[in-house]
Amino acid sequence: MSTNTEELPKTSWTAHLTRARAAFRAFRWRRPFWAGLFVMIAGLPILYFPYANLTLGQLTIRMATTGGAGSLVIGILLIVLGLATWFQPHVRIFAGVAAIMLSLVSLVVSNFGGFLIGFFFGLVGGGMSIAWVPGQAAPAPAQDAGARPVPEPSPGTGSALASFGSGAPEPEKDTGKVNERAE
Repeated sequence: MSTNTEELPKTSWTAHLTRARAAFRAFRWRRPFWAGLFVMIAGLPILYFPYANLTLGQLTIRMATTGGAGSLVIGILLIVLGLATWFQPHVRIFAGVAAIMLSLVSLVVSNFGGFLIGFFFGLVGGGMSIAWVPGQAAPAPAQDAGARPVPEPSPGTGSALASFGSGAPEPEKDTGKVNERAE
């Protein structure tokens, strides 16, 4: 029995594709996705370059260094930290700091951090991981079609003295004292 793509209803594969895309979007929005991706990308050149062989005609250039084992460890740790940022977002700050530290160490250990490619990806990914904060759910829409919801003030805006329960201090009143200047 032969199955032709024209025989299958188009709604089945488009529905699966739509559900998969929505699930991936939900996965991506609930965690520091791009930070984890950048950290994993940082591990690849750091891991690859010390073990690469470049052949130009009959000339083989081998980049093997004494830091090959260190490059292996740093590259694998960066990939693991990127995966940890994806699948355990609560460790994002630790993973970000560790990625930045490993990227800095890779400058010395692994051919200038994978020829600066892995170094820069590690710094950017680690910084993004540290800076990422979970989003908050959007408020439910108002029941009345004509009424707009009143926005709540954001925390951290306004006077720094508002948290003390009193307002800003009053400007100095004339207390009867005269400022005397020494002449």
